[in-house]
Amino acid sequence: MNLRVTDLACARGPAQILAGVSFAVAPGQALILRGPNGAGKTTLLRTLAGLTPPLAGTIEAEPDAIAYAAHADGLKSALTVEENLAFWAAVFGTRDPAPAIEAFHLGPLLQRRAGEMSAGQKRRLSLARLLVTGRPVWCLDEPTVSLDTENVARFAAAVTAHLKGGGSAVIATHIDLGLPAAETLDITRFVSKRLRADDPFAEAMA
Repeated sequence: MNLRVTDLACARGPAQILAGVSFAVAPGQALILRGPNGAGKTTLLRTLAGLTPPLAGTIEAEPDAIAYAAHADGLKSALTVEENLAFWAAVFGTRDPAPAIEAFHLGPLLQRRAGEMSAGQKRRLSLARLLVTGRPVWCLDEPTVSLDTENVARFAAAVTAHLKGGGSAVIATHIDLGLPAAETLDITRFVSKRLRADDPFAEAMA
């Protein structure tokens, strides 16, 4: 397994949001997270990525196996597209960024500063970084935000290639990406009974 989660409990701030989360993602498999806004998809992904400590349970993966793409693009606005990708390739000590440039059609934008790009172009560059991490598990939070139809297709193709290469992905999205070997997990089944009564999500579920 690339990733195995057992009886995981996750918190958002002081509130326990999820409890008893268990699943496994094998090489070549994608897991699609479903649930309404506020259900805990982002909280779960941040916990998997090590950004928020779990309250309980275990996350089993190889060291440095997980690459996380959040809502924020996380780019260096003063650097060009080429410089951003070169920077991340150096950070991860991985490969030539050329495949990432091709996958997201960034060639015409290589000398454009990230701060001068449109929202959709920034998102493409942000997602292209995944290809230079060399990490087998991608945890993606609404990755198609700001992408048009053509670039959603490019993203789906990149994920498909990642899966075919033995990688795996956990993706929070409301879009059908048509991914092979994809399973769906509705995380509302794991909403914690300890969720505070004054939490907006608890009210929405009432």
